[in-house]
Amino acid sequence: MIPFRRRRDGTVSARFRPDEARLLLSLAEEAVELARASAAEDLDGAPGDPALRRLLPDAYPDDPEASAEFRRFTAAGLAERKEAGARTVIETLGDALDGPVTVSLDAAQATAWLRTITDIRLVLAARLGIHQDGDEGEIHDQDSAMQRAVYDWLAAVQEFLVLAVRPRR
Repeated sequence: MIPFRRRRDGTVSARFRPDEARLLLSLAEEAVELARASAAEDLDGAPGDPALRRLLPDAYPDDPEASAEFRRFTAAGLAERKEAGARTVIETLGDALDGPVTVSLDAAQATAWLRTITDIRLVLAARLGIHQDGDEGEIHDQDSAMQRAVYDWLAAVQEFLVLAVRPRR
């Protein structure tokens, strides 16, 4: 990856190797599916996928009834925004994944990327058992080790994007 950089026109751009672009595309497609599932899933009292709970956490953890009511009014809209953000990532990556992929993002697209990367990292954290900064997670096989590597790589992508979009002094 060539990190995100701010351009003179106010956009930010980065270049990804084909394997990196395919990974981002795959993760964004999964984020679309998880956003849909999070709105449809009854998370109240059901064990379900911990990743869905991280995407749409309880507003009132000590009051299941109030949480259910809050979810009833907000889950669909929040899930739609999460899906729209993931679709922005998919659209800006484009279809040409045979060679290096350069993305150029305006402010709204950059915000969508940041939110989507956050959502993807939340999902990975839930699946790895990472609850707070400093947790290593439950690395017990090659798949979980790969998920942890992706989690860390996404943190770098996110940091480069944050640095590129922040106002200059």
